[in-house]
Amino acid sequence: MINAAFIRHAMTEGNLLKRYIGITDEPLCSEGRFSLNGKKYPKAQIVFVSPMLRCRETAGIIYPDVEHIILEELRECDFGLFENKNYRELSGSPEYQEWIDSGGKKDFPEGEALDTFRKRSAEAFALIVRESLQNHCPDVAVVTHGGVIMNIMEQFAVPEKDFYSWYVENAEGYLVETDENRRITVKCSIH
Repeated sequence: MINAAFIRHAMTEGNLLKRYIGITDEPLCSEGRFSLNGKKYPKAQIVFVSPMLRCRETAGIIYPDVEHIILEELRECDFGLFENKNYRELSGSPEYQEWIDSGGKKDFPEGEALDTFRKRSAEAFALIVRESLQNHCPDVAVVTHGGVIMNIMEQFAVPEKDFYSWYVENAEGYLVETDENRRITVKCSIH
């Protein structure tokens, strides 16, 4: 069994402005860094991290003395035409309205296909489980993005819930237990 802490990166300027921040590689803002002060996170022997700066900075603050393994598969979705824009800036866009009307189930125009993103998230999780078991590391952390966490939880958590039910705020997440079959049982939320 593996105990895995799935943690969404701390806040960035784009998060403050409610922008769709996927491939935009921005640092944590001062509010994001401050939000990590004094918080307690589960112990980890290895930390798997998205290559994006906001995740690497978050992991460095939370787990400064633990080995970090960067996984490309843990990066956030490319939001295409919506990238680095918020709902106000997208208001009146037919593409955005079509995406909203789909309940967020359509691909992002000129972005990453949702099926591709979903598959990539599952591959990242499979790699994390495999590496953790091979290296006999029962306690790991995964510092990544909200969309990646929601994808993994939707696909592997028991009981099943839809994608948006697994939303987490910045610097929050889930402590879960998983096995070689990648079935996830939530132990608690991380606040």
